[in-house]
Amino acid sequence: CVGRSQGLNVDVAQSQTSISRRKFVESSAIFGAVTLSPRCATAAPSSIANRFDSDVLKLPPITAGTKFTGHENLVFPEFMEGEWDAVQTLVSTKAPLGLKFIGGPQASLDVAQKTMDEQAKRVNEQVNLKLRFVKTNFGVVEDRAFNLRSRLDSFAGKSVVASVNYADVKESNRASVLASGGKEDDPLTTTLVYFKGPAAQKTFVISHGQDPLDNDDWSGYELDRSIFALTNNSIAPPVTTDTEVIYSFSKVGSDRVEGKIRLAGYLNPQSDSLYFEAQNRAVSLTDYTLT
Repeated sequence: CVGRSQGLNVDVAQSQTSISRRKFVESSAIFGAVTLSPRCATAAPSSIANRFDSDVLKLPPITAGTKFTGHENLVFPEFMEGEWDAVQTLVSTKAPLGLKFIGGPQASLDVAQKTMDEQAKRVNEQVNLKLRFVKTNFGVVEDRAFNLRSRLDSFAGKSVVASVNYADVKESNRASVLASGGKEDDPLTTTLVYFKGPAAQKTFVISHGQDPLDNDDWSGYELDRSIFALTNNSIAPPVTTDTEVIYSFSKVGSDRVEGKIRLAGYLNPQSDSLYFEAQNRAVSLTDYTLT
């Protein structure tokens, strides 16, 4: 269960020197992929909730460029509003298409095996963190800047983030938010992170959706595209990854929430030599519990 206090607990994979930059980007995405512990009684399955039950997932339709409100965002249920203390625990990590598909841009089996070995060491490891969801005129949304810093620092076990800022894009920008009745501090969907080391990461939401609220049970997803680049004199090219974050939350009390989160990693045509072979199927699945 998650208890509302000043926060909600979540776990995110930290950067390891032996882990590919692709895996680091996937791990820090998002909202960091979080899995909440399931309730004893579960609601009837929905189209999004069903994506927790299969190891064969296809890339969701990309909707970026088709919605022009200027304040697009994944809207969470009202009961998620607030700052939460959370514990995120890795419970499962898989490579459903085989190891070579998680070996980075060059499909290195050595990189893939090291990545899986590092992930295996973290199974059942608990990470404490804080999460924040804020109420806007458009609904309850994630405070991405706050949560991204919290996840990255918590999973690294130290302060690794120098700054997190929002960036304007056509689908979500400050001018459109204000023109539609929003506030100056409403979260946007695109973030730019500068690390204390020589690296930066920009993350865009390129698709999102949700099932209708079923009593106190809710499921939703967003597809994040992240570009991770070194900011020193390195000639290494940027790494682009697409990561689907699938959420399932259930309200179990006035100040408690349970749920689960799955991270599904997909290959990108700009970075991955096996992109066409993967056929838009998820190449990595990482499941967490949030309590």
